[in-house]
Formats: sequence, C-alpha cells, structure tokens
Amino acid sequence: MADQSHLYVLWTNGDPITSEKMVFMYTINSLLHGWWDKVTLIIWGATAKLVAENEVIQKKIEEAKEAGVHITACKACADQLGVSETLKSLGVEVRYWGMPLTELLKKGEKLLTI
Repeated sequence: MADQSHLYVLWTNGDPITSEKMVFMYTINSLLHGWWDKVTLIIWGATAKLVAENEVIQKKIEEAKEAGVHITACKACADQLGVSETLKSLGVEVRYWGMPLTELLKKGEKLLTI
C-alpha cells in the first residue's frame, strides 16, 4: 500500500533553471508548508554531474537538507559519471536505485518525475 504522505521526486533534468525554479522550490516548500510529511529527492543521470559541478545547486542541496528533504542519488549513474565521492561529501546518500524505484512504482507510491 502506498504511503500517501511521502513524495518521491525523480530528478533527471540537468537544466539548472529547472532545478532551482521547480525541483528545489517545490521540494523545500512542500516540507516548510506541510504539503507532504516526507520528501525524498532522487538524483539520477545528468543531475548527478550538475550537483557535483554547480555551486549554486550545491547550496540548494544544503537548503533542501536543512528543510528536511532526504536526498539520495543513483550509485550506478554517479559512479559512471565519476561523482560518487563528491556527492557523498555533500551529504547525499549514494545507493543503487533500480530495484527500489521499481518497487515504488509497483506499490503506487507518489512519484513526481522531472
């Protein structure tokens, strides 16, 4: 059964404007305003490289963590892009997400894909 109070955001769009003006704006405000009880941001693909290289996005990661957003990244993507250690140093959980994402989908969890 799906947890109706937990939002998962699958973030694959490497555009910095979309990141700032949608991904972080929504995830942070979702917790600050009580729209969701829990928010998990999943970094996948190009976004792993964006986070590792962009200082503005790194500040947004810190703001999101301070607001209570759980931030995690796909280990396979991060390893292939050579940024796993950088993500870890930013306090991002790095783990394999293929099977867990499949389980979320099968359970009908709330998943927003950007």
